[in-house]
Amino acid sequence: MTSRTQFNRWTFGGGLGVGFGSNSYVNLQVSPRIGYKITEQLEGGLMGNVSWQTSDYYKSTMVGVGPFVNYYFGRSFFISGNLQQYFINSEEKYTGYKFDRDETALYLGGGYMQPLGNNAFAQFGLMYNVLWKDKTSIFSTGFIPSVGFVVGL
Repeated sequence: MTSRTQFNRWTFGGGLGVGFGSNSYVNLQVSPRIGYKITEQLEGGLMGNVSWQTSDYYKSTMVGVGPFVNYYFGRSFFISGNLQQYFINSEEKYTGYKFDRDETALYLGGGYMQPLGNNAFAQFGLMYNVLWKDKTSIFSTGFIPSVGFVVGL
């Protein structure tokens, strides 16, 4: 295998997010990823995310990092697994109460890929955190939509 062929096995991508809500809620998110095509259908890699949230009542920062694996079929669909370790720090604005917490999430799911040209794709999917617990999780639900872009597939 030549070094050119090995370089072509690398994939890059991620997503950006912005959210707004009541009580001056603002959420900004950046989610980079780097992957390696083990075969034409199987990709493994590392992804992360950073999220900043603020409202009239609190502010928080959440950082997550972990491995992922994607299996592609039909060049239009994928199934995915993603283990994330999250580190969260939050502060209530009126009381000054601060807390730090960490949480592990194991997302399983899949989705659809839309070709954009030049080995670039938009990815749309739905994931479920199989470790999510209703009363103890920092997240309000175990389901998350996923939207991102990847180059190199």
